[in-house]
Amino acid sequence: MTAYLVIRIRGQPDVRYDIKETLKRLRLHKKFHATIVPDDPIYKSMLFKVKDYVAYGPVDTETVKSILLKRGRLIGDKPFTEEYVKEVLKTTIDELAEKIAKGELKLKDVKGLKPVFRLHPPRGGFKRSTKKLVSAGGELGYREDIDKLVVKML
Repeated sequence: MTAYLVIRIRGQPDVRYDIKETLKRLRLHKKFHATIVPDDPIYKSMLFKVKDYVAYGPVDTETVKSILLKRGRLIGDKPFTEEYVKEVLKTTIDELAEKIAKGELKLKDVKGLKPVFRLHPPRGGFKRSTKKLVSAGGELGYREDIDKLVVKML
């Protein structure tokens, strides 16, 4: 089992109610918000429903680690640090990132961590259209190279 990194690419206006509700349940309220969800049938159907508004793909351990350290926030808008992981969670950042990347641990199960990451718009811009799926030459939907996009957004 693996996990998916989901990034909202498109914004608020003219979103159908059912899609808006699904994005809300994924905690993707604004553009360039990201989250990590496990690979199970419920989340897959949610991702299929919102594929015209998000980019998602399988995430690896190194990407999870860099997202946690650069964009992870604790309650009170404090940064998520390696010291916090050692003191409060009694583990290392590498073990935590590996569990999240394998889908064994959800973001909401990590004590004190906000389950959404606020990313920067991609440096250098999007290379393709943000209104089309990857299969049609755009940026949206399922993509194997989600790590490249995330690196541009950290």
